Parts: sequence; structure tokens; C-alpha cells
Amino acid sequence: MSTVRVIGRESRLFHLSNIEPIVFVVDDDVSVRESVESLISCGGWQSETFASAHEFLARPKPAVPSCLVLNNSLLDFNGLELQKRVAVERPNTPIIFITDQSDVYTSVQAMKAGAAEFLIKPYDDDILLGAIRECLKRSRAAVSRDAEMRALRKTYARLSHRERQVMALVVSGLLNKQVGAELGISEITVKAHRGHVMQKMKAESFADLVRMAMKLCSEHALSSSRSNVAPICEVVNQENVGEGL
Repeated sequence: MSTVRVIGRESRLFHLSNIEPIVFVVDDDVSVRESVESLISCGGWQSETFASAHEFLARPKPAVPSCLVLNNSLLDFNGLELQKRVAVERPNTPIIFITDQSDVYTSVQAMKAGAAEFLIKPYDDDILLGAIRECLKRSRAAVSRDAEMRALRKTYARLSHRERQVMALVVSGLLNKQVGAELGISEITVKAHRGHVMQKMKAESFADLVRMAMKLCSEHALSSSRSNVAPICEVVNQENVGEGL
């Protein structure tokens, strides 16, 4: 069974075993779509086929693990152009390119842009099935990470302003007495806030809380928009983390 620990306790798990992945197929040749669809079915996965890139892009972003089997030569879209769109709009959907002829330039560009595989017809069915299997494995891990971060952001959002201040200073390595001096509150009050932080964040230990802070700050660093974790990321000094134990 595939599961992902979110934070702290073993009982807090995201169960992914019951989530059925989707293999998308985009090809303007109906015979190819039907052939690939049949192969996917034999592999034990569900599929959705599309005759054009526009049809595929009109389909809402999937909330489950997925991958895309893409004909590089579509009538309405260049394969590399569609790859760029998918990378931005559906980053958890790896792409497997299929082409009728060898095109070194396109294959190199596609692989540089993150394509999982670039197959030239006629290809071995087992190779395509293997590529799909690996893509779904990658997608499942990405979907799991996203679910974990959503849960972490949700728990952090429950903290009060003062609790966020205390959490930031504590995980930066300051002792309770130092945190109190920094915020102008008593050490007893710091301990109370710290206890509330641990409870609300569902952290089993100080080290657990530090890991959560690091994950929140890592995500913030990758985001171009200002988030509610910005204050904690401005305070946390990763080199000194752990001195407040």
C-alpha cells in the first residue's frame, strides 16, 4: 500500500492505494489512440484519449497521479509547445513523446525540458508500458508531496500571530528565555505559546517542528508570491537550528 507521512504521528497518513491514476493520450490518429488505449488497459490503468491538444487542455487538471502519452506531430499544437504548457499548468503530469520519425533536435529539446521518454514508431509495447509505469510512480510521489504541503500549510494557518513569532524564534535556535526577551514577554508565556504551537502543528518533538519549518520555508523560496510563511522564513537561520532543544 502506498502511503505518505505528513507530519509526526504514524496515524496521520495520506492513503494513496485507492487512488486510481490516469494515463492521458493525445494523438490525432484515431487508430493510434485506440491501440494505445488498449495497451494501457492491458497494463491495468485507466485512460482518457484526446484527438487534439486543445481538447486535452480543456480537461480540468487531474487531482490524481497521471502521465501523458503525446504524439509530437499534432495538427493544432507543436509537441514542444504543449510540453511547455503542461509543465506550467500540470507539473505533476510527466510526458512520454511518440513520433513517427527520428528527429534528433526535437528529442533533445523534449528531454532537456523534462520529457520522461521519447519513442519512435514502431516501438516495443513493453517499453511504453515501462515508461508509463515509471511516469505514474513519479507523478504519485509529486501528488503526495503536494498533499503533504497542503496539510502543513493548513495547520500553520491555524497559528495565531504570536504563536508564529514564537515558532520562528524557537526553531531558529533561541532558548525560551531569549525568545521572551526578543518579544517582550515572560518565559512562562513563551512556554505556553510553544506548547500551543506543538499541539496545533501536531509535532511530536522539537525536531519534528523544525522539519516542518524547513519544509514551509523551502516551498516559500520556490514561490514568486509572498505567503503567510514569509515571516518565519526571514527569522529562521538553518545553521543554528537545534540549539533551542
